[in-house]
Amino acid sequence: MAFVKWFKRNVVVIAGLLTLAYLLLPNVVVTVFSFNRPKGRFNYQWQEFSTDAWRDPCGVSGLCESLGLSLQIAFWATLGATLLGTMIAFALVRYRFRARGAVNSLIFLPMAMPEVVMAASLLTLFLNMGAELGFWTILIAHIMFCLSFVVVAVKARVMSMDPRLEQAAQDLYAGPAQTFLRVTLPIAAPGIAAGALLAFALSFDDFIITNFTAGSTVTFPMFVWGSAQRGTPVQINVIGTAMFVIAVLLVLVSMAVANRRKRQKA
Repeated sequence: MAFVKWFKRNVVVIAGLLTLAYLLLPNVVVTVFSFNRPKGRFNYQWQEFSTDAWRDPCGVSGLCESLGLSLQIAFWATLGATLLGTMIAFALVRYRFRARGAVNSLIFLPMAMPEVVMAASLLTLFLNMGAELGFWTILIAHIMFCLSFVVVAVKARVMSMDPRLEQAAQDLYAGPAQTFLRVTLPIAAPGIAAGALLAFALSFDDFIITNFTAGSTVTFPMFVWGSAQRGTPVQINVIGTAMFVIAVLLVLVSMAVANRRKRQKA
């Protein structure tokens, strides 16, 4: 009976932990197989512990080049989508104009539309314009489909802002620029940061739209897909593990900084 009572009290926590473990299981498998020395081309069965791939993560031709290209595209796509998305979000929340409802509906289209449809549409657009497929077409496509996610994240934050804070800043003789930089922007920063991180992850991870608009350019997801046809090198697992660890460390650091600020305010 004691176990049943304990289980009832902690069933939500247990379910959450099991769900988290299920979500993290692929990352654990990738990490484990980054220390494998496969016999043959495919890294699908455990053979022998080895750190060779970690000592030479760029040992596979074209891997680090494609990784650098994906990081570069993701950075510029995040920057462009965050700037445009933030301005659009503020405009939709703060201003009333005739096409406001239509713009709100159009913002959700890239999120609701299947990626293959958007990819085919963008490819048709670029071909009709006579654009050469490559870095710039990928970048434009990534900004377009990341924009909606940034707008949604920033818009939710802006809608929850108390306008009286900005009015108080104006009462204290703060100009429009000072009010925005010292009051509005710090309050909206969490939403902007969330949208930027989401845009970066979506851009770096995208394969379908990139495959349609890349031409002969090879990004990291395209390199992984091509390698899977011929044989998966262990270095791919190394890169995946490194990026997962970096992402976790960034989250932990941000949480530590937020907790420290809360303690200082208290």
